[in-house]
Amino acid sequence: MSETTLPDYLTVATELQSASLAVTPAEMHGLLTGMLSGGLNLTDKSWQPLIFDYTNEGMGWPDRVLTLAEATLKVTTSEITGSGMELSMLLPDEDASASLFDLADGVSDWINHFISGLGLVGAPLNKASDGTKEALADLEEMAKLGIDEEDDLEEQAQLLEHVIEHVKACALTIHAEFGARPSEDAAPTIH
Repeated sequence: MSETTLPDYLTVATELQSASLAVTPAEMHGLLTGMLSGGLNLTDKSWQPLIFDYTNEGMGWPDRVLTLAEATLKVTTSEITGSGMELSMLLPDEDASASLFDLADGVSDWINHFISGLGLVGAPLNKASDGTKEALADLEEMAKLGIDEEDDLEEQAQLLEHVIEHVKACALTIHAEFGARPSEDAAPTIH
């Protein structure tokens, strides 16, 4: 079985930019992941008008960008609803000539748009469990983090990796409470 991965950051960035969409790949992925974690329907295209309204004043996206967004959503849905407790994040990388500062900004953008995605699908955050409220509070704090160029950058890179792992854990916690699950009757059971 081949492992499906997120589209390449630089490819998505180029397509978003050429379509004149003022959203980064990290923001797009955070938004989609937040919508999934907030209970987005997994079987329809209800996410499209939400993301069009949020990013492009209600106008649709060009086919190439929409195809990349759909691929991103498909991979994320597979990860977040799977049993592996995994979540990949579409963040600036070495291929995009990203610095540690770019990566930190990407993480912050991802988190802020994840939280926006929860709001777009109307996740009932006021009724969340204590664990989910704590995960959301952690995300809000992590979105404020930045890299201090006066400090040891290698140490900060390691700390940022820990932050990224905690962001993933928080997103999975929120999805566990509000996210939709794929229907079980997709494949017949063989006895």
